[in-house]
Amino acid sequence: MKTLLWNFLIGISLIIQLVSCKQHPGDVVNEYYSKGEFNGSVLIVKNGQIVCDTALGFRNIEKGLKADKNTSFYIASLSKSFTAAAILMLEQKDLLKLDDRASQFISLPDYAKDITVRQLLHHTSGIKDYENLFSKKGLTNLEVINWLFQLKKLDFLPDSQFKYSNSGYIILSQIIEKVSGKSYPAFINEQIMMPLKMRNTYVYEPDTMIQNKALGYNKEKTPDDYSILTTGDGGIYSTPEDLYKFDQALRNNTLINKENTTLMFTPSKLSDGQVSNYGFAWFLEENKSEKIAMHTGGLNSFKALFWRDLKHNSCIIAFTNQGDTFPLDQFLQDIKKTIQ
Repeated sequence: MKTLLWNFLIGISLIIQLVSCKQHPGDVVNEYYSKGEFNGSVLIVKNGQIVCDTALGFRNIEKGLKADKNTSFYIASLSKSFTAAAILMLEQKDLLKLDDRASQFISLPDYAKDITVRQLLHHTSGIKDYENLFSKKGLTNLEVINWLFQLKKLDFLPDSQFKYSNSGYIILSQIIEKVSGKSYPAFINEQIMMPLKMRNTYVYEPDTMIQNKALGYNKEKTPDDYSILTTGDGGIYSTPEDLYKFDQALRNNTLINKENTTLMFTPSKLSDGQVSNYGFAWFLEENKSEKIAMHTGGLNSFKALFWRDLKHNSCIIAFTNQGDTFPLDQFLQDIKKTIQ
């Protein structure tokens, strides 16, 4: 009997040691920083509790200005979730329907006359991505739309496949402007950022002043800053703390009703019956223990991560202005181990 009790106590002790050996997420972030692989801002939430909220490194290397929690980083494609939310908010006001043709609102080439708002949200419209224009400094939405008019056809029949298209979200930005009667920056600011008190979040325009802005640098720490002006697909600067406010608003149906929130996190079904892993501006993954909605973003030397466990109110938000040095996928896997 004593032997059994002793073995039981040893087993309990080993379990306690294993649990105590589990790394704290802050330690993982510090390791990446100390190795020179991370320069930026991070917020990590486990089961509704913030377990890491920190900023490391510099927002401006030339001037020696350190990043802090209020430093605004360019978040690239994470901006698409704001565009999707805005479309759903307009739908709730009966100003559009998801299966309306996009050409009902804005002028599109003849080959794109029948694509729908829903297909644009799902990246199943067949609209060609404008990736070969990314290098053009100061690129605008109008220039992308004009480029689409130079093409002759869609990449594929709508709903026949999923293919990521930044161009599609630029079209959505134009629809938001047409339907709301406001510029995209004004609508996002008035309907999302101000109500949620996202005080360090901006839709970037040429005259936008961001006092605490991170500049972009490559791995040699040479300037490689954000340089285009499109909206809908990108264009937003933010902080992890502000994005956490957005996260909570989506969970609590503050901006979008429950029905539309469900739609946002429902993957699209293709015409052949296959299901993609993308909802409205979110990559989706679900199993018995968790339902994940996530997105990443990257342009010039900025990289951004927004990972959310919808079942457990956990999330990982990380921004960097030295993206060439940041192994985003490995970072995500290492952080997940500390909160799951």
